[in-house]
Amino acid sequence: MSMERTPIHVSEAEQARQQSFMEEIRALPQRPETYYVVTYGCQMNAHDSEKIAGMLEQMGITPAPSREEADFVIFNTCCVRDNAERRALGNVTWLKEVRKTRPRLMIAVCGCMIQQPGMAEKILKQYPFIDLAFGTANLHLFPELMLQALNSDRTLVRVSQQDVIAEDLPVRRLRADSAYLTIMYGCDNFCSFCIVPYVRGRERSREPEDILREAENLLEAGVKEIMLLGQNVNSYGKGLEQPCSFAQLLKRLDGLGVPRLRFITSHPKDLSDALIETLAGSEHILPQFHLPVQSGNDEILYQMNRHYTREQYLSRVRALRAAVPGIGLSTDIIVGFPGETEEQFQDTMTLVSEVRYDSAFTFIYSPREGTRAARLPEQVPEAVSGDRIQRLIALQESLQQETLQRFLGMKEEVLVEGLSRRSDKAVSGKGRHGVSITMPGTLTDVGRIVPCRVTGVKNNTLMAERI
Repeated sequence: MSMERTPIHVSEAEQARQQSFMEEIRALPQRPETYYVVTYGCQMNAHDSEKIAGMLEQMGITPAPSREEADFVIFNTCCVRDNAERRALGNVTWLKEVRKTRPRLMIAVCGCMIQQPGMAEKILKQYPFIDLAFGTANLHLFPELMLQALNSDRTLVRVSQQDVIAEDLPVRRLRADSAYLTIMYGCDNFCSFCIVPYVRGRERSREPEDILREAENLLEAGVKEIMLLGQNVNSYGKGLEQPCSFAQLLKRLDGLGVPRLRFITSHPKDLSDALIETLAGSEHILPQFHLPVQSGNDEILYQMNRHYTREQYLSRVRALRAAVPGIGLSTDIIVGFPGETEEQFQDTMTLVSEVRYDSAFTFIYSPREGTRAARLPEQVPEAVSGDRIQRLIALQESLQQETLQRFLGMKEEVLVEGLSRRSDKAVSGKGRHGVSITMPGTLTDVGRIVPCRVTGVKNNTLMAERI
């Protein structure tokens, strides 16, 4: 583990400098005219892509309807799981062939994958057709790097380990009715299976006044739902000029009057009674909670470096449900962690049966170079892990059908995201508890919060009638 580092706040002078680079690119006759961003991974990556798009549009470059039609394609990568990394590099290689017929096509790769040790050298050696590659710590320098790449015929790679906080970057939001709002960056937990602390840096929190100012601007712009982002929002507050906990920040945000507030992700070891009390007394924080458990076995949790036991996790679940009756719970689970026995896997199955999640994101363990778990003996065979995850998915699906029955007859409110995939006479979106809901409607409902009453359960979706 690296020693704690002091975050670097990007100065106003540096912001102005990057703004001048955007204006310089806008005036260049040889710059790309259109762009397309391909995003892999989590909500943090999705929000980074919104910032990249915002900067590109200030450079005068407009979005293309598809990557096949774009002059500039940017891959914003993830490296949390091996398949995401392989998929990204496979798509990058595909563009090498496209460039043979479109020599002016510009290609960039950014995100967590680039921050991995040795990846910069790999890009230069194996992917020399890439024009620009930069890591997560260099996002605010994108205009400067873009200008350098436009003026060079070599691959430009920039990777930094600095723990940066950059305010006021341009953002092109994907939706007008909802928005991401990052409250902190990085992670200090060093779970043995996770590479995030090595590629996203140590924890650093944005000042609450900056967060509140951004939230107020979003509210004035008509945003109805804000999703607060952080690798571990429960530990928000490190390094602030004035102490502020996540519970205190939530209370201040709740007071702004944003119709719907969500947040992700929470670490069970940092879920405090104060935070649970805040959820119970809030007006605008939605009654849902994503609480990754990863495993139901104490020995595996210890090997994962999760810092809680099965019983401690279950006690937090009980406290949440006592304070917020009917709260929607979701989780992350990994199967096939090194050394996991069938008996230990069954502990995960019984925990899932006891908690009865509304949804669960399940994964087969993926070794990541540089993490402690990748060096552990007794890596579980792929066939065994595959069998276990299928059994876990089958259990979760059967329990989910039962768990969602509690919504029958209940009044809900849906922020409509778009037309249903199955009918142009129905719309869908998320209810207050985080579950997808489909009901009659048209495109005019998109972006509105519509009241409804739940009439049925279909797979992982609720069916409803309008009120």
